[in-house]
Amino acid sequence: MRKYEFWFVVGSQFLYGPETLAIVDARAKEMAEELSKVLPYPLVYKVTAKTNKEIKDVVKEANFRDECAGIITWCHTFSPSKMWIDGLRDLQKPWLHFATQYNKEIPNDEIDMDFMNLNQAAHGDREHGFIGARLRKPRKIVAGYWKDEKIHKRIGDWMKAAVGAAFSKDLKVMRFGDNMREVAVTEGDKVETQIKLGWQVNTWAVGDLVKEMGKVTEAEIDALVAEYEAAYDIATDNTAAIRYQAREEIAMKKMMDREGCMAFSNTFQDLYGMEQLPGLASQHLMAQGYGYGGEGDWKVSAMTAILKAMGENGNGASAFMEDYTYHLVEGQEYSLGAHMLEVCPSLAADKPRIETHHLGIGMNEKDPARLVFEGKAGPAIVASLIDMGGRLRLIVQDIEAVKPIMPMPNLPVARVMWRAMPDLTTGVECWITAGGAHHTVLSYDVSAEMLRDWARMMDIEFVHITKDTTPEKLEEELLVKDLIWKLK
Repeated sequence: MRKYEFWFVVGSQFLYGPETLAIVDARAKEMAEELSKVLPYPLVYKVTAKTNKEIKDVVKEANFRDECAGIITWCHTFSPSKMWIDGLRDLQKPWLHFATQYNKEIPNDEIDMDFMNLNQAAHGDREHGFIGARLRKPRKIVAGYWKDEKIHKRIGDWMKAAVGAAFSKDLKVMRFGDNMREVAVTEGDKVETQIKLGWQVNTWAVGDLVKEMGKVTEAEIDALVAEYEAAYDIATDNTAAIRYQAREEIAMKKMMDREGCMAFSNTFQDLYGMEQLPGLASQHLMAQGYGYGGEGDWKVSAMTAILKAMGENGNGASAFMEDYTYHLVEGQEYSLGAHMLEVCPSLAADKPRIETHHLGIGMNEKDPARLVFEGKAGPAIVASLIDMGGRLRLIVQDIEAVKPIMPMPNLPVARVMWRAMPDLTTGVECWITAGGAHHTVLSYDVSAEMLRDWARMMDIEFVHITKDTTPEKLEEELLVKDLIWKLK
């Protein structure tokens, strides 16, 4: 991951005089330094802007500095918003308007007109907010005292979404073969997606991967198998299957790293020259931050990589997922999510096991090795990006993952069980109404609010299914969104 930072741009004007501006400058530096200690990325104080040129110059620099993932603005005093027009109009990075003030309380005994002239954030931020609205510029607005933990959490989450946006703009996806035949939702407009989201999605032949696998040495395989043994419990005697998965992983990683790709997809229908569908190989690559999509689903592959980049330490608990089957006993309604082989171990409640089993689908010549585990309990989300023809729609549903209510001893795959919001059947109705795919990204680290911010940054439609959503309300919302987005 690139070492990202965010720039703090403070607004003022010359009318207050040099002494006041010196205080504003000192306070801005102090705030940036203190906030950098508690935020996930550094906040770099750049300027107290007093002219159109200062604002244009800092925006121009931000646009072309790769390490700058976004700007945070604050108006300590009154900053006339006409001088912000040119800079904000040209801004290409995510923008957070921080409506705060240096002091927490009104100092009853000390307050006088000098204090009022210096502390005009309530005045300045409203002027600043107007120009953002007038320009119809996408932005996040966070209001509150700059030392409060809840404010740190909100700004930190926005920062992670902005890093996801920066990551998205540079993302390359390697497709091994094409999509699963006749599947609709895994298709999409790759040109429009690159224009909108920045993804470069291209195909490499499975035969190219097979050639790369042939170049992998036994010493390389030995080293990777040692990593497997350190990270996972070995619950199979079929060491040949494990070594074959290592060979696949090494070859895929070499090809992706050579091309600068952080996401990949494949399909069990196209394993030309391969003995096994990559299972353990795909899972261990995901554990390193690569995105994956089964059945050629390049959209979920890219979204998995993006949510991982947005998560804790730049590789959070996010994974490719699929709703497989439901438990519809009244009062115990749950969804069981899994995939044939490829669920990231970042979701595991306990140490995963490497097992080898027959896979009764696809073109496998031999039984693939894979990680088997149960997902951890806790609040999470599932997210699906779909192509609506002319626009992209990101659908996010709140869920509550639970410890599976039954052991399922004969199910040889990684799995997560969850309660969908607002409840299983209503949630299913809402998901289907919105057009959500069967493939999702499940995340414990990334919140719906972070994905709302990301969707705003990328200028795509966002749909959120919550505990309060009803099919009727959602239908009305989708109708309005359809009209709005057709006018855009």
